[in-house]
Amino acid sequence: MLARLASLAVVRRRLVLVLAAVFLALAGGIGGGVANELSGGGFDDPDAPSEQASRLLHDQFGTGAPNIALLLTSAGSVDDAAVTAAGQQLVARFAAERDVTQVVSYWSAGRPATLRSRDGHRALVLARITGADDAIVDRAAELTPVYSGERNGLRVQVGGMAETFNEVGTTIEHDLVRAEAIAFPVVAVLLVLVFGSAIAAGLPLLIGVLSILGTFLALHLTVQLTDVSIYSVNLATSLGLGLGIDYSLFMVTRFREELRRGRAVPDAVVATVRTAGRTVLFSALTVGLSLSALAVFPLYFLKSFAYAGVAAVLFALLGALVVLPAALAALGHRVDSLDLRRPLRRLLRLAPPREKAVDEGLWHRIAVTVMKRPVPVATAVIAVLLVAGTPFLSAAFSLPDDRVLPKQAQAHQVGQVLRDEFPGREFAALSVVAAKARGDVSPYAAALSGVDGVGRVDSAAGTYVDGRRVAAGSPRFSAGGGTYLSVVPDIESISSRGEQLVRDLRAVPSPIGPVLIAGQAASLTDTKASLGNKLPLALGLIVVATFVLLFLFTGSIVVPLKALVLNMLSLSATFGAMVWIFQEGHLARYLGDPVITGSLDTTTPILMFCVLFGLSMDYEVFLLSRIKEEYDLTGDNTRAVARGLERTGRLVSAAAALLALVFLAFVSSDITFIKLLGLGTALAVLVDATLVRGALVPAFMRLMGDANWWAPKPLRRLHDRFGLSEAEPAAEQERELVGV
Repeated sequence: MLARLASLAVVRRRLVLVLAAVFLALAGGIGGGVANELSGGGFDDPDAPSEQASRLLHDQFGTGAPNIALLLTSAGSVDDAAVTAAGQQLVARFAAERDVTQVVSYWSAGRPATLRSRDGHRALVLARITGADDAIVDRAAELTPVYSGERNGLRVQVGGMAETFNEVGTTIEHDLVRAEAIAFPVVAVLLVLVFGSAIAAGLPLLIGVLSILGTFLALHLTVQLTDVSIYSVNLATSLGLGLGIDYSLFMVTRFREELRRGRAVPDAVVATVRTAGRTVLFSALTVGLSLSALAVFPLYFLKSFAYAGVAAVLFALLGALVVLPAALAALGHRVDSLDLRRPLRRLLRLAPPREKAVDEGLWHRIAVTVMKRPVPVATAVIAVLLVAGTPFLSAAFSLPDDRVLPKQAQAHQVGQVLRDEFPGREFAALSVVAAKARGDVSPYAAALSGVDGVGRVDSAAGTYVDGRRVAAGSPRFSAGGGTYLSVVPDIESISSRGEQLVRDLRAVPSPIGPVLIAGQAASLTDTKASLGNKLPLALGLIVVATFVLLFLFTGSIVVPLKALVLNMLSLSATFGAMVWIFQEGHLARYLGDPVITGSLDTTTPILMFCVLFGLSMDYEVFLLSRIKEEYDLTGDNTRAVARGLERTGRLVSAAAALLALVFLAFVSSDITFIKLLGLGTALAVLVDATLVRGALVPAFMRLMGDANWWAPKPLRRLHDRFGLSEAEPAAEQERELVGV
């Protein structure tokens, strides 16, 4: 099938290239502005009890948690008459704004201490913007410039979750432009160094751009049907460019090898697609299946990365198997034109490099050296990876808040002031909701107020502190035969203490009937539980799919098991490094000084695992297919490992370096967990391409010997029928020389 596809691309190369150009124009025109269509939320499970409680609050009581805050700062005390008048005037104006409800200020609420900073120079105004998530963020974007700055003699800053997500969206758009400006020039220069020819170097960039724009178009279409997170744009760009370059690198290199063998251009294209193209196809399947596992999670934040990731893989694959063969057929031997290394060699009076036989290359020597001492090498590398992974044992997880933004962001500054200078946590209040309430609320409110971590409970029966009623109640807490209680914590809500508070509140017997709890801490608790419930399914899908694909490549059940174990080992080291840097704060000042909260975003390790597992297996497929090819020719396991590593080592290293650079560009992001994703992915790719592929794979394969290729007879027959191979005639393989 692949050979027929290649023949069609060769015969219809002009049509294919014209259609590709039209597609690029349409995809760029339609999908280029997709970032403006995407949402900043998606971190909650819509079926979680906390989300059900939030919907009850909205539908039955017409209320909800505050999502926008005005922080007012004065030179004098906020209790001064002039400051009070200015503050009340500003609050009245704010309350009259469209879609702004539930406005509560220090002055309108009776001057509670929780809405006044400890030094008396700041007062807090809390409100709620109504509407869907995107409408809330858009309205915050309209209100922020109106109220920020000097107003009525007060310095006003805008914060809250609505403003946080508004600033996140704007920041990501800027990050994307900056990352592309960093990645494309650097990658272009490195591709020229790898290929020598500017023409050959341009082809991977072409496929990378096609994958990026195709993914943007796919996200534009997807957002018409469901919510898509704006954070997925970063993955679309990095993965689209990285995989487009990876696949093209292998295809173009194989095409040049076929030309050196003396094949005619059309035959070289067909041979390239039949061999390297087949490996690219199943490598793409491996990456795509790993990323698709993200769709099993109920959070649309993670689902969005499945949409973006699978689309990026698909368009990179189509580009490599359809557009690239047409371009190679059109270029022919001109693929090596504009060799920029020749003028440099003439200038420096360097002799052309001698092409080395397979048994003379650097990676061959590395493999032979490792296989002479497999036990010490494997022990040392495993020890390094295990030590690097130990910090992950103390990993703590939370949900993103304003602290994912840089310190100079307005929403972050407001959030930090509230945490540092205000005695209460009004903006993080929990709501205990009973759709149908029966009996007296007073005993329940008193009991809730006595729970450790609770500062105050407001209810229809009154306000309670430490089990005592300290103020009268309000009818706003009752509607439609139900009631809700507002529980104001005096601890950090998005933390392990906040989770414990939710568990303690849920453990208090309710005399008024079934209750649900809404709020930040409840969302954190429920989200972690939801992710934990779906994680075994996602891991199972990834492991089974990977095992099956590697079995089809190798005909062995030993090699896939070894690959799975080594991948887990290298990923644990990456996760340990991420905890050490982003949770504990080591080296953070060299990475743009992100805010260290003592925890990681709950979803990021899951996202990283799915992305990295697929990328690691991507390189595994290229390496093992060549090793198996050699083993089938010679039956010599040691020689097959050394020659297989030599044939792929330079390419895998170059591909890994290029992919790592693409992801490293996102370390420049001002969003903390995007920075973490970029650094973690780059580090994992480099560790996998060096320590794992260069040391652990040859060491373990040497120790296992011929047992590497064992499989039960029924599975062996299955592989003989459906297995995958890049095998070429042995005589041609023996004549093949290594060198990009």
